[in-house]
Amino acid sequence: MPAYDPQNPFAKILRGEFPCYKVHEDDHTLAFLDIMPRCGGHTLVIPKAPARNILDVSPEDFAYVARVAQKVARAAVTAFKADGITCTCR
Repeated sequence: MPAYDPQNPFAKILRGEFPCYKVHEDDHTLAFLDIMPRCGGHTLVIPKAPARNILDVSPEDFAYVARVAQKVARAAVTAFKADGITCTCR
């Protein structure tokens, strides 16, 4: 597998080189709205630690991302009166 590319779009978002609409940010994660949403509230939650995908992220960072994703999902259900949530990992 290729090495982590620090010039990927998510790394640039984390460094502030690409703009985003932040939904949540803390020391370990960033959640922001997708620029090509599949539906209202489509939000990406990413770890701040460099990782190409779910196989590269540490178990601790992955668990933290999952907790933040659940928090964001609950807020989206309330805000959009959604009847469900779809979560994918990449």
